[in-house]
Amino acid sequence: NVQYALMNDMAGKVAPGSDGLSVLPFGNGAERMLGNKDVGARFLGLNFNIHTGSHLYRAAQEGIVFSFRYGFDIMKATGIEPAVIRAAATNMFRSSVFREALSCTTGTEIHLYNTDGSAGAARGAGIGCGYYMSVKEAFAGLIPAGVTEPDRTKTDEYEEAFSRWLQYLEEII
Repeated sequence: NVQYALMNDMAGKVAPGSDGLSVLPFGNGAERMLGNKDVGARFLGLNFNIHTGSHLYRAAQEGIVFSFRYGFDIMKATGIEPAVIRAAATNMFRSSVFREALSCTTGTEIHLYNTDGSAGAARGAGIGCGYYMSVKEAFAGLIPAGVTEPDRTKTDEYEEAFSRWLQYLEEII
């Protein structure tokens, strides 16, 4: 039973790209962004002579990041250009490995706030039902918790890993 903080520490000891190990994190059934195909969750490129638990932890986080990037690319194809990711300082965003990978892979800054998903859902509902006069009003008072910027010295490594991940995905879909 490994604690979350230890998994992140272990993942942080492995270089971006997980030494060739890739994870397709689609284990929850059909994915809309994949044309409702059920590709399943998969570890690809696994070599028992090279890869350790640390590699598995990093590759899993990178797989989630790369699926996020895949969705970003779909948005960009429709003309939407996300410049900043705003998120609660919870769940995967607590991981510096995840934040670095996401920022480098998407080329965007990540702005974290001291809130959580339930508060975000409540604010969204308040916007939807007209409780708040504007989005700005709904999110007023959020306390910034940090910013992660793309590390330009690592973006090439992440891009190479994403390209490998994307090739695996395209072979399956």
